[in-house]
Amino acid sequence: MNEIKNEKAPNDYIIVILAAACGTIVANLYYAQPLIASIGMDLGLPLSFAGVIVTFTQIGYVLGLLFLVPLLDLVENHRLVIFTMMIAVAALIVSAVSKSAAIFLLAAVAVGLGSTATQILVPYAAYLSDEANRGKTVGKVMSGLLLGIMLARPVSGFIAGIWGWQAVFLISAAVTVALGIVLALTLPKRKPDAGIKYKALLYSLWLLFKDTPILRRRAFYQAALFGSFSLFWAAVPLWLADNFGLTHQGVALFSLAGVAGAIAAPIAGRFADRGETAPLTGAAMITAMISFIGAAIFTGKSAIALAILVLCAILLDMAVSGNLVLSQRIIYSLGDKVRGRLNGVFMALFFVGGATGSLLGSWSYSYGGWLLTALVGGAMAAASLLYYFTES
Repeated sequence: MNEIKNEKAPNDYIIVILAAACGTIVANLYYAQPLIASIGMDLGLPLSFAGVIVTFTQIGYVLGLLFLVPLLDLVENHRLVIFTMMIAVAALIVSAVSKSAAIFLLAAVAVGLGSTATQILVPYAAYLSDEANRGKTVGKVMSGLLLGIMLARPVSGFIAGIWGWQAVFLISAAVTVALGIVLALTLPKRKPDAGIKYKALLYSLWLLFKDTPILRRRAFYQAALFGSFSLFWAAVPLWLADNFGLTHQGVALFSLAGVAGAIAAPIAGRFADRGETAPLTGAAMITAMISFIGAAIFTGKSAIALAILVLCAILLDMAVSGNLVLSQRIIYSLGDKVRGRLNGVFMALFFVGGATGSLLGSWSYSYGGWLLTALVGGAMAAASLLYYFTES
């Protein structure tokens, strides 16, 4: 079967399915984030090291981006999505029944590996759309993905507060199975005309990175911003519990505020289609910095301080989600035949930043409290802005 070629925007129901699928699958990466204290306690991990739970999941995601997602340009995509999702299902079940930190962390890597099905589906949406509508289409699908990222934390908090953290992983496994059935029955097949072997495919990742300056630049932008995002959400549940006395359910309600940030994705997609990527990129970085400045200044225990922290969370999520769509709009326009590999390299570097941020979040909070965490997060956003100023 040959490359899908469309002359118009894809049907809305296909986009809804793809968006829902991306959100449901990617949520598996973040269910553990507000639960690291509880999981760490049960598995015998110290607080300063508990962030490694999320880091290992993101490491697995990076491995999948480098070794599974490039297959998007080589093998039939429909089958690849289902296979990858089944890896996630098995890993989620193992996570739920794990009694030791070692087994849980190995399962966390496999959860990340299986969750890269999202990065097969997002380029698939781009294949379905023509050039004029590609930013809008990707923006809609990314809204689903970003909603999954942002809803994962409150959902896991609510479930863990009622049935315990193990139930989070078991329920997710069941939902992922159901989703796999829906995708198997509804998505059309796509067999790329790659004309390349797997070993050469992997080597081409390095060539794409080396020979595509805009790919390196946009990957650094997003790695720095997503690192600050992951740092914030790794540490803020601990801060909310220590400073404001919030329970799992309270942290879950706070996390719901971040969902508002997902509205930036489709808006950014529309502006990207109009050629306004550069100014919006700088605006996203400045917005991320402002969010950390506010979080560092207002550290009291009052309702006002909590409300400002909610606003900072929304601003940060908007900055990261908006810039992600801007970046992907550029990446997906670099070439149809290498789109899966370009996306794999971009997202791998992006999630290296996320894994680093998750680890720094628990470390900085453990050794320097919330102020150090906010300073480190702000510094990551500032690094992206400084590099942005070198863009010609």
